[in-house]
Amino acid sequence: MKNITNLNKILIGLTALGCMSAIAAVPSAQAQPAYGSYVGVGASFGFTSGNTAAGESSRTSGLIAARYKFLELPVSIRTQILVGNSTAVVPTVSFDVPLNFDTDVYIGAGVALSNTVDTTPVGNKNSFVIQPGIDYTVPNSNLVLFGNVIFAFDAYRNSGGTSATSLQTGLGLRF
Repeated sequence: MKNITNLNKILIGLTALGCMSAIAAVPSAQAQPAYGSYVGVGASFGFTSGNTAAGESSRTSGLIAARYKFLELPVSIRTQILVGNSTAVVPTVSFDVPLNFDTDVYIGAGVALSNTVDTTPVGNKNSFVIQPGIDYTVPNSNLVLFGNVIFAFDAYRNSGGTSATSLQTGLGLRF
């Protein structure tokens, strides 16, 4: 009986030693530097209209975009400013998924702050938004090509329940 107990102790010790060796052999995860923060410019194209009789037509505008990437988490804070006849600010928080070293896709949620008389590409009323998109870092440079779609829910003042959809694209400088 005593020999079996000693044999169990030896087997448990060898198993623990083997597990510790296997854990020590696994390489540690490394952050990928290609996914940095950036500031950029571009264009925003509105695809939907509200009540056109009330002047809620789709719009195209200029775009200023910024992304702050948290290094240890797959999360970014993004803000897009759509500048045209009226201005809208769209801050979002996104969950980022890398496809490869240079490209990541994301899905964000936030608000469109566009409580204006004239319409913007995301309507003329403050609204909840969903923002899927993609960022591509140009190899061997600090340039980022970006694109996304903003779905703004209940976005028009004179068209209850009508959502706005817009496409944003541009070029950013990574820092």
